[in-house]
Amino acid sequence: MGVYIGSGIGGFDVIEREYKTLLEKGPAAYRRSSFRPPSSTSLRLRIHPDRSQGTEFGHRDRLHVERHSIGDSFKIIQRGDADAMICGGAEACITALSIGGFAAMRALSQHNGEPHKASRPWDAQRDGFVVGEGAGMLILEEMESAKRRGAADSGRGRRIRNERRRASYYQPRGGRRWRIPRDAAGGQGRCLEPNQIDYINAHGTSTEVGDKIETVAIKRTFCEHAYKLAVSSTKSMTGHLLGEPVGWRRALRAAIRDQIAPPTVNYEFPDPDCDLDYIPNRARPMKIDCALSNSFGFGGTNGCLIFKKFGTTDEHR
Repeated sequence: MGVYIGSGIGGFDVIEREYKTLLEKGPAAYRRSSFRPPSSTSLRLRIHPDRSQGTEFGHRDRLHVERHSIGDSFKIIQRGDADAMICGGAEACITALSIGGFAAMRALSQHNGEPHKASRPWDAQRDGFVVGEGAGMLILEEMESAKRRGAADSGRGRRIRNERRRASYYQPRGGRRWRIPRDAAGGQGRCLEPNQIDYINAHGTSTEVGDKIETVAIKRTFCEHAYKLAVSSTKSMTGHLLGEPVGWRRALRAAIRDQIAPPTVNYEFPDPDCDLDYIPNRARPMKIDCALSNSFGFGGTNGCLIFKKFGTTDEHR
């Protein structure tokens, strides 16, 4: 078994605390712990089956957020390097430096009078996201082992792409975002047609430009089927958890296991540029065999995961 944990930003509190130590107590105090640099970045943790060999830590790019860790864990099992993986993400960056940076970017909502309504993806009055914190994990397992246990869900596609563009840069026509879900569905020998996707757990951060771009990307990916899809953003309820997957993980689990699509809350004023079915305000019971999760991050770190209900027809299993 292996463990692979990602983080979108890393230990912002560690950075702030240790910088304060450097300023107040000097370099000698700062140098005492060799774990300070890795504690502020994402790590890959691999546990040897033979416990006597101990544990290995390996540095990972800070942009390897939770969907990357899940996608990479899928590949680790697929190539036979592990039978199961504990994977996911953790994020806790509500600090002065982090919030100040997002505020300077004008990325945060200013609905301060009604904070519970501040995160409102695709709504015409959206004006930025709300930062959240949390942690969440998945256990991925080799197919035959999962079948023996009677596991209900199975992840299918994975596609990660880094566009290597400047931070928060968006192309007005959707850029390359439309290619990521397309490749996740059709790449690596799989053959999911666009009309097989029933529900999208969207990135939907509640920013004016970002929500429009994602709408365009969905339309370019699914064409006429885009208007038949159910699309929602759980960030409307949890805020933007950055590199942490609790919201969408629970949403996909409920969607596929319980056949209930979670809502986009605070959707009050339709935006003509965002004209898809965003499941406004109330959860919706519906048939969901295949669900897609979108993640589009600052700097072009983009990823999509497709989850398919176990037992549905799949010739390319």
